[in-house]
Amino acid sequence: MLGRAFLVLNSFTVERPRLTQSELSRRTGLPLPTVHRLCIQLADNGALERAADGSYEIGVRLWEIGALAPGAHGLRQVAMPYLEDLYEATRENVQLIVREGLEALYIERLSARGAVPVVGRAGGRLPLHASSGGLVLLAHGGPELLGDVLAGGLERFTPNTITSEHRLRQVLDEIRRSGFVVCREHLNVGTLAVAAPLRGQAGEVVASISVVVGAEVDPAPLIPALRAAARGISRGLA
Repeated sequence: MLGRAFLVLNSFTVERPRLTQSELSRRTGLPLPTVHRLCIQLADNGALERAADGSYEIGVRLWEIGALAPGAHGLRQVAMPYLEDLYEATRENVQLIVREGLEALYIERLSARGAVPVVGRAGGRLPLHASSGGLVLLAHGGPELLGDVLAGGLERFTPNTITSEHRLRQVLDEIRRSGFVVCREHLNVGTLAVAAPLRGQAGEVVASISVVVGAEVDPAPLIPALRAAARGISRGLA
């Protein structure tokens, strides 16, 4: 039953945040009566919320439970003062990223009203090879992770997306050498992102932070502020 409940919950996406029981049945492959029972139970426990038209969306209780995850909660608690300082200094998109499997999971984002639109969002996922924060995590994730990413294919999102193994290995080597990465229009046209690693107690890379600006912006002035914030967060984690 628990597995079926997660099938229902995993059916919701950014593009389709609200679904009817019939749509959930088609997406999960579960019989409609089963979906009906699961939706009622999940709604009774706050994991789903029922809209006036009878469709369902993710309930706030799931967010409350997710916020208790020790890895994300502790990291976010340490990082927030530095993220806020970085946001005030740049007035752009500032993001906190961890790795979840073969994807970059964005657990926090601060964004000014006039900041350039970005693909990532808090709670959203992006490919490791195409996002600045993901590339930092991939660079320090070891050969097995890189092999898994290569085996899954390097999807192209823009003409600048890294899609060759040779180029990817070059970029990862440069990240390990320099301690940061600059990605111009790797994920969406019109944006430039810089990212740096965050290190835990033993010096291992546990997360990354990034700043996203317009593609025409010179990244050089952003890098010292980004790296200073990364060092501050890493000291806090250690």
